[in-house]
Amino acid sequence: MWTLFRKDLLLEVRQQYSFYGILLYIGATIFVLFLAIQEPEGKVWNGLFWTIQLFVCINAVAKSFLQESRQRMLYFYSIASPADFVLAKLLFNALLMLAMSLTALLLFRLFLGNPIERVWAFTGLVLLGGLSLSLVFTFLAAIAAKAQQNAAIMAILGFPLIVPQLLVLMKLSNAAFNPILTMHTSHVLLLLALDAMIILLAVILFPFLWKD
Repeated sequence: MWTLFRKDLLLEVRQQYSFYGILLYIGATIFVLFLAIQEPEGKVWNGLFWTIQLFVCINAVAKSFLQESRQRMLYFYSIASPADFVLAKLLFNALLMLAMSLTALLLFRLFLGNPIERVWAFTGLVLLGGLSLSLVFTFLAAIAAKAQQNAAIMAILGFPLIVPQLLVLMKLSNAAFNPILTMHTSHVLLLLALDAMIILLAVILFPFLWKD
């Protein structure tokens, strides 16, 4: 798993165009929002942030399985187990999404103001939310790559799967903008449980895609 993770990391470092392309997408989108609405109120700021996070994750993670050719997948099939392969993808995409989440948060605060009352709590929530989104869409990217209907499958399957996590994230993040509200530990534990469920489903179900 570590070797496969290093392979993806080295490819990303050498190619870089996809990484910088996503950074450009984040920067351009936030700059357009800045031109349109300047400094929005807390609820609008929060909603826009998670909407951008969702689309950034789709763009960042969708290529994880699409860039692997059939011949290369056959080679991986002969040297690695399906659990190691999918866990390496989950780990790499989680790391990539964490970097993108921090970048988006920094640019949001730079261009759209800082209505956040609990900065450190919201920063931790952003990292946890980026991890959750990356796990879900990595799992969906594996299915979409096999179905050869990539965008359509990710959109159809992704919406019902990501809605519970987005609802929990919005409830938690609203408390970061309003000091009267509290961040319930039960919601954080629920989010962690959903992440663990996605990892477990990936490990259980990916071998069937792998054999195909």
